[in-house]
Amino acid sequence: MPDHYFSPDPAAAASTRTIRVPIAGEERTMVTATGVFSGDGLDVGTAVLLDAVPAPPATGELLDLGCGWGPIAATLALRSPAARVWAVDVNARALSLVERNAELLSLSNIVAASPELVPDELRFDAIWSNPPIRIGKPQLHALLETWIPRLAPGATAWLVVQKHLGADSLLTWLADRFEDFDVERADSKRTYRIIAVTAPD
Repeated sequence: MPDHYFSPDPAAAASTRTIRVPIAGEERTMVTATGVFSGDGLDVGTAVLLDAVPAPPATGELLDLGCGWGPIAATLALRSPAARVWAVDVNARALSLVERNAELLSLSNIVAASPELVPDELRFDAIWSNPPIRIGKPQLHALLETWIPRLAPGATAWLVVQKHLGADSLLTWLADRFEDFDVERADSKRTYRIIAVTAPD
């Protein structure tokens, strides 16, 4: 199998780099590396998501699904210091970077975890995600079927998906699969769609 950013243990040597990135309204220093998603800087889709979503809940359990090196998790943690932010990824190198970046930003409210380490009973007050579209449709659908039902009543999952990578077909699938949820295209910026999936109250 090719060595992708969604490999649990990337084979490529970990070449780290320090970057300056706009997070929660300020330029901040963070660390990235090879073998993780968008290891050379802030991905355009992630930037679009962070610019488009409303403020996260001030408290509760927040989830960055497919966290990479952690720009979404860091934003959630900085904007909601009284909340606990779960940064979830299958990539062990990404989780290590999240922990390093939490230390760099003096954030004590981020928990970096592989999926199986998140308690089953946990329900999330918000999910923000730039989901790994390139893992393929069956795997992507399985991922969303696992995590979206874990939204707390009335909570919203915010997803950013590039138009040419199937944003509109994913929107249709989400609406069909989660028929009791409110599924909408909340925004469209550049070549990306922002999809909001809200759990019933």
